Amino acid sequence: MNVATLLSAVARERPDAPALVTPRGTISFGALDARSSRIAQGLAALGVGAGDGVLFFEPPSIALYASLAAVFRLGAVAMFVEPSAGRAVLEAACAMWPPRAFVATPRAHLLRLIVPGLRRIPVKISTGGWVPGATTLSALGPRPSAAMDAPRAEGRGPRARAAGNAVAAVADDHPALLTFTSGSTGAPKAAVRTHGILRAQLEALGPLTARRGEREMVSLPIVVLLNLASGAETVLPDADLRRPGEIDARPVLAQLRAHVVERLTASPAFVERLLDAPPAALTTLRTVVTGGGPVFPDVVERLERAAPGVRVVTVYGSTEAEPIAHVANDEMSERDREAMRAGAGLLVGSVAPVATVRLIAAHRSEPSAPTDADELDRLTVPLGEVGEIVVAGPHVVRGYLHGRGDAESKIRVDDVVWHRTGDLGRFDEHGRLWLLGRASAAIVDERGTLYPFAVECAARHALGGGRVAVIAHAGRRLLVVERSAAVDRERLRGALSWARLDDVVAVDRIPLDRRHNSKVDHASLERLLLTRDHSP
Repeated sequence: MNVATLLSAVARERPDAPALVTPRGTISFGALDARSSRIAQGLAALGVGAGDGVLFFEPPSIALYASLAAVFRLGAVAMFVEPSAGRAVLEAACAMWPPRAFVATPRAHLLRLIVPGLRRIPVKISTGGWVPGATTLSALGPRPSAAMDAPRAEGRGPRARAAGNAVAAVADDHPALLTFTSGSTGAPKAAVRTHGILRAQLEALGPLTARRGEREMVSLPIVVLLNLASGAETVLPDADLRRPGEIDARPVLAQLRAHVVERLTASPAFVERLLDAPPAALTTLRTVVTGGGPVFPDVVERLERAAPGVRVVTVYGSTEAEPIAHVANDEMSERDREAMRAGAGLLVGSVAPVATVRLIAAHRSEPSAPTDADELDRLTVPLGEVGEIVVAGPHVVRGYLHGRGDAESKIRVDDVVWHRTGDLGRFDEHGRLWLLGRASAAIVDERGTLYPFAVECAARHALGGGRVAVIAHAGRRLLVVERSAAVDRERLRGALSWARLDDVVAVDRIPLDRRHNSKVDHASLERLLLTRDHSP
């Protein structure tokens, strides 16, 4: 079933209810559905049909979600490349699945000057004002001969035919979303979310998100889709979400007050920026759902102080498997909190009902060979021991585009595809999952094994908050802190004596992942430390 039918169903049932509230205006479910239908017909008239890629460079907005729904209607494939990706990644994405259309802001269209792959895209749409060689989004609409009769793209299958409000019929394994990322080697890969996978992820996330008629501020795109499918009202933040850890909190806080927002779903970095505001600014919040990076205990405690009575739900998952596990602050005992402060790792709670999780003997970054159920059982570690987290379920992405990345990230057991998260964890006696950090970031030396999240949870508690990272550098165990934190190095080393650190060093800024600004980029941090070593 086409995911677009979920969105249209809500529009029929609640046509006048607000769907998206943005700094530039509000649109109802009915009006959003009508706009997406008009855009779909306009794209079809320009030759976009089932299986065609549509590359987006548009921030969260009414234009984005109306266009995205239009692409789903057509059975076309929405393509997203991380905003911080370089020219090489853009070129590779355009080569891996050549887009039929480019939907972007006027400024993003300037990339056509330096990226030949973008210039080769036949259909160019500007979501704002006039751009040379592009059609404006507002000009799209039904044409007298809007049938999808253009010659089909080579190798993409027959085009869907639709008119008016029709939605193209697609199979569950038909691609809906391609999300391109660049790995540590710079080689891009794309997670393929089919209509079946996307529906399963939306269904799995349902219990964690807003109900019909509730109002929620959301910074995570997949949750916006879920709200559109469930009938919840979404407030889009007045912020540049390309760098959530650097947003200006003031306009966002003004939105929370003006719209009396009681729910917030956002990345940890976004939440921390809001917490840096005056304490009274978050008092309207009753529920905060956060994920996309580690949510450390001090962040939860700051939220509890800023919004008394707030329920904080931490969600652990990834693009390839969303969600995997979750835990609420009212499900954590004081004993759990003290364990995290003392180096037990990061509690992420019970495994989501839709997911099946195993912990297997960690193989670091070595590829996973196909295996059988007996071998998977042999690889599974005993209760309480640390292993790499692997997950299976109907919501788990079965592979990457053209298989690029499958060998490193997928384990195929009979007909079941398990996703290797690359994260280390353990189960406690209650069946709850504790995270210990990336397998590639664990420190293994003659003193034993040191897990990143074990040290970082404890260090943040000792410091009273602030960004930290533990890393092995030049054969030494280092705790890296940002200079903004007041650090008594000897007292900190004493508090973490069990970690047997060699030193505590300060840097201006710890490098983070580009997408959520919440995960330490260990490769970049290592390069930063090497630069310091060789500085005069």
